[in-house]
Amino acid sequence: MTLPTSRLLYLLIFLSSAGLIAGAMFFEHIMELEPCPLCMSQRIAVLALGLVGLIGWIHNPTGKGKRVYGGFILLFALMGAALAIRQLYIQHLPPDAVPACLPSLEYLVEVMPIVELMSVMLSGTGDCAEVQWVFLGLSIPGWTLVCFIGYALLGILELVRKPASSN
Repeated sequence: MTLPTSRLLYLLIFLSSAGLIAGAMFFEHIMELEPCPLCMSQRIAVLALGLVGLIGWIHNPTGKGKRVYGGFILLFALMGAALAIRQLYIQHLPPDAVPACLPSLEYLVEVMPIVELMSVMLSGTGDCAEVQWVFLGLSIPGWTLVCFIGYALLGILELVRKPASSN
């Protein structure tokens, strides 16, 4: 089995990230599912992965440059996975242990200092505990975790790929 070239891998990361963001927009605007702070944080991780994929596809690095891109892919994938795991944890808490719900994210952006807003977005709220959609037994953060694991594996592939390779 031959591995895809690095450039094709970066394009795959970019296109799949664009697909995930399109799916998130569909859930938000068509299905009218309100994203929680952790959902928005996961979107940022997906956008960062997409940006790395796009830049990598355009740049088409060679040698050690591939490892730099692989490192960024792995970093953003692990960050996204941590956020998804946090949301899954909140979703599985007993009802009396769920954190309090907060006003809408738009309101929080207007009234909170950026450091406090980042803390809320990364820690999650009661809004994050609501399971709004399930497919094959997994909620949205479950599926994003699967995607982040896939991205992490692609990042690892770039990190261990031989630099002298023509890939």
